[in-house]
Amino acid sequence: MQIEGTVLRGREFDPVEGRVIVEDGEIVAVEETATDSDAIVCPAFVNAHTHIGDSIAKEAGAGLRLDELVAPPDGLKHRLLRAATDAEKIAAMRRSLRFMERSGTAATVEFREGGVAGVDAIRRALDGVAVEAVVLGRETVAAMHEADGFGASGARDADFTAERAATREAGKPFGIHAGERDSTDLSPALDLEPTFLVHVVHPDPAHLDRIEREGVPVVVCPRSNLVTGVGTPPIAELLERTTVALGTDNVMLNSPSMFREMEFAAKVGGIDARDVLRMATVNGADLVGLNCGLIESGRAANLLVVDGGSDNLDGARDPVRAVVRRAGVDDVERIVR
Repeated sequence: MQIEGTVLRGREFDPVEGRVIVEDGEIVAVEETATDSDAIVCPAFVNAHTHIGDSIAKEAGAGLRLDELVAPPDGLKHRLLRAATDAEKIAAMRRSLRFMERSGTAATVEFREGGVAGVDAIRRALDGVAVEAVVLGRETVAAMHEADGFGASGARDADFTAERAATREAGKPFGIHAGERDSTDLSPALDLEPTFLVHVVHPDPAHLDRIEREGVPVVVCPRSNLVTGVGTPPIAELLERTTVALGTDNVMLNSPSMFREMEFAAKVGGIDARDVLRMATVNGADLVGLNCGLIESGRAANLLVVDGGSDNLDGARDPVRAVVRRAGVDDVERIVR
């Protein structure tokens, strides 16, 4: 298979006119050559933090504070999840996953509520959808064993020492929310030696120093943080210290569109487009050991082909900025997986 156009090649997303050669689902070469294509070929997205179960309650809870919306065990989302049937939750999740597939997301890192049953539900929702999910079970060690790892709510909610030890013994990733409301839960979260932190809206200088020293990656979800009124993360400072990936967080609050998340991060955070595209692709892949997120030999051929000649993108002078700051699902020409 050959995909032609302006190829955003390698970790720097250097735009080259040419084609990507794919064999058996793997990129085997990127060849520079003249083409007649307006397409922009880039890596498909890795959404590094989702709560897809919230798909049953889109735009519920307007005006509520963060704890009222999502804090376990009785935040609005948890009450709505308990009230919904398995069939309702699975159908809603499948619809969100189909939208993610159509809008260029190849993989997601899902914090899955509901224990073992919740892990089973997302697996069933994924049936027939071309999105790979790294599922992090929550609430019990048994859920972690059924899933790909453990996703902790936050150190202020519970002592996760036992869950961390079990996850480490299982050789699986351990992610934890931290620094979303304020800085008080960042140190106890870091004490758990997590695989990665989520949010980190309110780090103190000492936390930034420790994140850098200990090499802890961070997943930021700036649209979610703005909606819940906790502020926005210091993305530029975090990028200077560690690997930063991008997630869309609760489907209850925002659509799982990486196009929207990238545009918001780039424009509100004042971040270079190449940094944002790395956050939305390879950084999320590397976070959980996925072999995608870059266009280079040996990587999985999870590719997003955008119509650079669309009414929206025609005339764009910088293809990376066009993808990050301007493109949307209507510009998607083709998904290669």
